[in-house]
Amino acid sequence: MVNFFEFNDLSEIKNISKQILKLSKYKNIIFYGEMGVGKTTLINSLCLLLQTIDKVTSPTFSIVNEYLCEEGGKVFHFDFYRINDRNQAFDIGFEEYLESDNFCLIEWPEIILDFLPKNYVEVKMSIENGNRKITIKNIE
Repeated sequence: MVNFFEFNDLSEIKNISKQILKLSKYKNIIFYGEMGVGKTTLINSLCLLLQTIDKVTSPTFSIVNEYLCEEGGKVFHFDFYRINDRNQAFDIGFEEYLESDNFCLIEWPEIILDFLPKNYVEVKMSIENGNRKITIKNIE
């Protein structure tokens, strides 16, 4: 089942983030969308709801950021935009992150799709006519 949201005001992002967490069956969530569509903004909102205590920033150069949660646990935020060789994902221990039972939020996942577990959540974002569109699908 695909769930669809459309909005034009970023103040709605918190409610959409709540829906994403409610609809997500899995903790590995991949994000598709052009540069500037709001992937990191959405991930920031998700992290706030997951009660991370660390500041959320784009891991474009570090590849992965780790955020601690108030109740224990962690959220891992990946950005594979600058990865040219998928083996670089192995070098940072990507598979171990996926198996950690923590949330893994992954921007620009195209290069690592073969490494994902069988089940994950796919979030696609776009902007059309000034409106942001988000689709959410549990991949099983």
